[in-house]
Amino acid sequence: MPELPEVETIVRALVNGNKETPGIVGKTILGVDIRWEGTIEEPDIDQFIRRIDGQRIEAIGRRAKYLVFTLSEDTLLVHLRMSGAMLIGPQGVDLAKHVRVAILLEDDLQLAFNNPRKFGRMWLLADPEEKFRKLGPEPLNGDLDAEKFTKKLLARSRQLKPLLLDQSFIAGLGNIYVDESLHLAKLHPLRLANSLQPEEGRELFRAVQNTLNEGIRQNGASIDWVYRGGEFQNQFRVYQQTDQPCLVCGTPISRITVGQRGTHFCPRCQLIPEED
Repeated sequence: MPELPEVETIVRALVNGNKETPGIVGKTILGVDIRWEGTIEEPDIDQFIRRIDGQRIEAIGRRAKYLVFTLSEDTLLVHLRMSGAMLIGPQGVDLAKHVRVAILLEDDLQLAFNNPRKFGRMWLLADPEEKFRKLGPEPLNGDLDAEKFTKKLLARSRQLKPLLLDQSFIAGLGNIYVDESLHLAKLHPLRLANSLQPEEGRELFRAVQNTLNEGIRQNGASIDWVYRGGEFQNQFRVYQQTDQPCLVCGTPISRITVGQRGTHFCPRCQLIPEED
């Protein structure tokens, strides 16, 4: 699943464009071709088609793992889930094999939502805050600093891995960047949050920020066939590195299952203190 750095990379591509395709901020929506109705979560299909027509794309941003299209009247939210991708190209051609929604734009452009596994969703909302109410703070925009994060962390008795994956605790992290951050901070994924010393909490926050920023700098990680184009996978410390030597100590990386999620760590660098 695309995580914060991958979604941020997609946002920047949609805003800035590239040599082949322009950015789409400022473009007016001329219509929409909905090829699989299950993609549209809210409102109903007829309302979605009627309301989005003629609106202008004023800005494109991100909240957690949501793409946020600020339109002239409403807000379009897109969650890519397991396999979604947003593609810009000319109208009248299939930009990918599994396009579920194609938004038609001026200048003969289309914004296509390719969604092979059909898990991705779209919402057209007058007020996007109703979707964001349960989300935790962003780790990179200044809403959260090391002290606030550590205070939140030490108030919880949950294991670190599932806590950091909880979008109501901190927004945007997924399996890759949690594993990488915990290794950088030298913390075991099963360590209880309230067992950390304050400096360990601050170090974890720094590790989260450093890992996410490097992921963004590398345009995210290329994940199987789902998301392509990033280079962060070439710098993985532990994620999908089972039995490979730890970059710090040389110990083979271990893999366990935590909350039904594959979890990678170094059994030497990331010890659990006996009192845990």
